[in-house]
Amino acid sequence: MQIKIDKDVCTGCQECSEVCPTYSIRGEKGEAQDLNVESCVRCGACVQKCKSYVSLIEHGKGMYRQKRSERSLPDSVLEPLFAANNTSSLETVEWALGNKELFTIVQVAPAVRAALAEDFGYAFGAFTPGKMAAALKALGFDRVYDTNFFADLTIMEEASELIQRVKDGGLLPMFTSCCPAWVSYIETNHPTLTGHLSTCKSPQQMAGAVIKTYGAEINKVDAKKIFSVSIMPCTSKAYEAARKEMNSSGYQDVDVVLTTRELAYLIKDRSINFMTLDDAAFDSPLSAFSGAGEIFGATGGVMEAALRTGYELLTGTPIPNTDIEAVRHSEGFRKVEVIAGDVTLKAGVVTGLKNIEPLLEALEKGKTDLHFIEVMTCPSGCVSGGGQPKLLLDTEKEAAWSCRRNALYEDDTKTKVRKSHENPDIKNIYKDFLGEPLGEKSHHLLHTHYK
Repeated sequence: MQIKIDKDVCTGCQECSEVCPTYSIRGEKGEAQDLNVESCVRCGACVQKCKSYVSLIEHGKGMYRQKRSERSLPDSVLEPLFAANNTSSLETVEWALGNKELFTIVQVAPAVRAALAEDFGYAFGAFTPGKMAAALKALGFDRVYDTNFFADLTIMEEASELIQRVKDGGLLPMFTSCCPAWVSYIETNHPTLTGHLSTCKSPQQMAGAVIKTYGAEINKVDAKKIFSVSIMPCTSKAYEAARKEMNSSGYQDVDVVLTTRELAYLIKDRSINFMTLDDAAFDSPLSAFSGAGEIFGATGGVMEAALRTGYELLTGTPIPNTDIEAVRHSEGFRKVEVIAGDVTLKAGVVTGLKNIEPLLEALEKGKTDLHFIEVMTCPSGCVSGGGQPKLLLDTEKEAAWSCRRNALYEDDTKTKVRKSHENPDIKNIYKDFLGEPLGEKSHHLLHTHYK
């Protein structure tokens, strides 16, 4: 998936350049802007911000049809087509769903369930996981799995890696590696610091590797026939899925990524009435999740989930307060200290890529004592991702992001299991397939390296 700025449509308002975290958009005011693809991290901030669109009055119906075709969008899409856009993989998914030789499996990220319904007229933050699962089954996917489960799996590996680094004098601080735009940024701009990244794959990529190995076993299907699709709030996830090292299953672990918006297009194109769908359940056993897995979709969620489990790994006792509200909120940088037995874990949360440079500069000078740092490129974490429903009014953004974020945290409090290591199905996959966190099989399938 690439980010593009359509010169036929761009008016040169430069609002996209104002939000680009890598300053990759340049041009004269009033003229079509240029995008530097070498420094672009594909976060989609420009796609969310752009207000220049194909006008039927100014450009005509022919231009609208041409642009829709160029972007591989179905004829049922009648909404504005903006200058800043991401390439679509809808045609590939439609082909796979119609191919009887393939066994199609889809996974859905945490933030999608708190935003998808907005494209069907629901209020900001409407929480509709049951309808979402029903829609995916109506589209014809053979299995519908929940990426929340793999967020729990990520925490098992990531918290174990953190504690190992703390105990054994490993390279600290350790950065999260769930956000592919952030990973791309540090690889490009601070390659000497990539050793600080957790070796854990993101939940999406852990899911891809497990789906084509363990998933093939439990579904009694040849792995080469599995076509794996992920639904993500992020326009950078397709870049992550296409990385050449993401093939530990023996195949490309994730075949295609669709954004939240693209899923809405697909549901509408199939004339599925989202509002009238009865709730459906995700398929077992790769879907049961804890509240910790769910809050991955909000900024600070990965940190909070990791601390809930990391505390117990260090002390052998449950964390006194499951809710670590100090790591929550929105854009900026915040720190928290958690006393875990004889160790005081010092953690940081960075939200919004423009806020990371001071921390990286301090790290290069040896002036940070943090153990663990979460970095999310988008201003409120994944709930505000470039692939989420587009917000046409800037005044709506904070309200929308807050409602989506609150929906995830509210469901976390309602979830019976709130810590990743207490998820029974996570325990089972280690017992039946993976062995143990950081073990040989889990390291092969669930970890990676960075350039």
